[in-house]
Amino acid sequence: MRPSFSWLIVAAIMPVFCRAQDNYEIQVYGSGTVPKGNTMVELHSNFTFDGTKQVSDGVLPTNHVFHETIEITHGWTPWFETGFYFFNTVGNENRTSYVGSHIRPRVMVPKNWNWPVGVSLSLEAGYQKKEYSQDDWTVEIRPIVDKQINKLYLSFNPTFDKSLHGANKEMGYVFSPNFKAAYNITKVIATGLEYYGSLGPLNNFQPWQSQQHQLFLATDLDWSPEWELNFGYGWGLTQSTDNAILKIILGYRFH
Repeated sequence: MRPSFSWLIVAAIMPVFCRAQDNYEIQVYGSGTVPKGNTMVELHSNFTFDGTKQVSDGVLPTNHVFHETIEITHGWTPWFETGFYFFNTVGNENRTSYVGSHIRPRVMVPKNWNWPVGVSLSLEAGYQKKEYSQDDWTVEIRPIVDKQINKLYLSFNPTFDKSLHGANKEMGYVFSPNFKAAYNITKVIATGLEYYGSLGPLNNFQPWQSQQHQLFLATDLDWSPEWELNFGYGWGLTQSTDNAILKIILGYRFH
């Protein structure tokens, strides 16, 4: 029996509090959700070799900082999950701290609908300390479309971010597209490119050098249904983007 669209909409627009990415979780989402009754625990780790070096509007610099994020996601139905994030940072000059937390409900179009592409909708909301973000309360709306074409995997996340409280509260929704293209070299190894961008408000994109654009060379290892591993190295393509970032995502699924 197919879940009605009304239930999908209710689950997707339920009131939550949310976040901006800010290099705590560098990941292009796939459309699938965690299976019903399963819990996925992931550790997102990254180190910025070349980031901001001065305090700006009260926000601490990102240069030579580790970001460690714990993500716990539970599947409630075959098409609905909820994720919880706990952001942490490790660095010198009083930059080591718990940063904030977010919640992320997500619904997907069930596989038995037989759509030609995978489709899901993610909402993410929550709080970050003002020492680490100009906007402490934020919301993110993330549609997800993906497709496996033989050995080629493609995923597009046209993301929309909104500040609920902070310096950019009046800015409106910011367009932050993410894209991934990966090719299966073997049954276990897939490698390719991941792109992360932030172009500015929908009605007034920022000049190129004020936009954020990152490109990662990334690899996925899929040796077990229970484990996942993604790692990569990224470059910032504009002056406003953190550069030279090493990231690792390690996850385990509990049945």
